[in-house]
Amino acid sequence: MEITFLGTSSGVPTRSRNVSSVALRLPQRAEVWLFDCGEGTQHQLLRSDVKISQITRIFVTHMHGDHIYGLTGLLASCGLAGSGQPIEIYGPPELKDYLKACAKYSHFKLPHHIRFHPIHPGILYEDKEFSVSCGQLKHRIPAYGYRIAESDRPGRFNVEKAKALGIPPGPVYGELKQGKTVTLEDGRRIRGQDLCGERETGRKVIYCTDTVFCEGAIALSEDADVLIHEATFAHQDAQLAFDRLHSTSTMAAQVALAAQVKQLIMTHFSPRYAPGNALQLDDLLQEAKAIFPNTILARDFMTYEVPRRSQIETSKIG
Repeated sequence: MEITFLGTSSGVPTRSRNVSSVALRLPQRAEVWLFDCGEGTQHQLLRSDVKISQITRIFVTHMHGDHIYGLTGLLASCGLAGSGQPIEIYGPPELKDYLKACAKYSHFKLPHHIRFHPIHPGILYEDKEFSVSCGQLKHRIPAYGYRIAESDRPGRFNVEKAKALGIPPGPVYGELKQGKTVTLEDGRRIRGQDLCGERETGRKVIYCTDTVFCEGAIALSEDADVLIHEATFAHQDAQLAFDRLHSTSTMAAQVALAAQVKQLIMTHFSPRYAPGNALQLDDLLQEAKAIFPNTILARDFMTYEVPRRSQIETSKIG
């Protein structure tokens, strides 16, 4: 699970930061799941290592322009490419009407392989490896956060112990690795769970933007490995945050602390904290770290590899 930040500014792009979009790469499936698609996201994808052809799912948090203005162009390009790759789009019910209107008045046809799914609190997608659910946040218009949960994995298979029991290598090892009970040719019944270590808890990634501090964000983020949370304003600008229903750096940290997440990555920064101004993003980082030390700032094209829970030391930031 590799997270690539394609846009980390709020409202409008800056020289160094585009507006909201995050790509979750799942290399084992050769898939990319995109979260929000602000203006210019297609260009950001072309400048990154993320392959547009691998995008299979797009999740939209809400209908504000800095989160959706890039979607029409991206879908139009996917249609021109003619790859036929199915793309599942999840978002507020109005999103489908918005895209149909864009297609109508700009005279292009939405690719036939695109399917829309109106979102609602609860599980939106589930397979053997992952589930995606969403919860309502608190913003000026309906907005939702997403929780991507990896399924638990069987513990490490003890090959040496299997050999000592005289179990011949082959397809049976695969079944035992999954914890199944198998019957050997000699009649012995072997429980796979007796040959595996403790199950490995699946990783959880949370994406929360746009929102002011709310209980919904805490509930969605519980026990997450990574919480991506907006931090539009500094603490001293809290009144602006309450007026516009956005979060401060300290609000993001409070959500991370209350939900007991392992890593907080802040994003969606107001351009008012650009270099040269009285307050800068490093100030927001220090405010958050005073509450939740395991906090970092996202930057455009930053990649974060979500470590397995059994291998926390393999975590890296690129």
